[in-house]
Amino acid sequence: MGLNENLIDLDIDEETEELEVPENPEDVGWFTGGGKPGELYPTVIAGHKDSSTGPAIFARLTELEVGEELSVLDAGGQRFTYRIDEVRDVPQNDDFPTEDVYGQTETSQIRLITCTGPYDQGVGRYTENRVVFASQV
Repeated sequence: MGLNENLIDLDIDEETEELEVPENPEDVGWFTGGGKPGELYPTVIAGHKDSSTGPAIFARLTELEVGEELSVLDAGGQRFTYRIDEVRDVPQNDDFPTEDVYGQTETSQIRLITCTGPYDQGVGRYTENRVVFASQV
């Protein structure tokens, strides 16, 4: 995918009780209530697939496959490398696998999240999320 971006802070939206998404489609966000690289709570990173003007920062996230590796740098410049264990499309509703995405893990893991699936014109959003699950190597 080849991204080299700084992360903006994301939290849980108080109204929807869902992870905030970056306002700018070219921004990538990190869930500040979760883990950091090297910790036992997953590092959760989210970005948009597209916008009204075309592809966004995570447009190519759907190309990632099990077995591929990705790296992130923490604020101190330390590199953490992860191997993709699973790629899953999940509903954006009460069936969202919250514990799988945000819950404590036995190893350092990362989750990359973007929208996918059909676009619901009525609510103005996609109906699913693509979640990439990866473990530190």
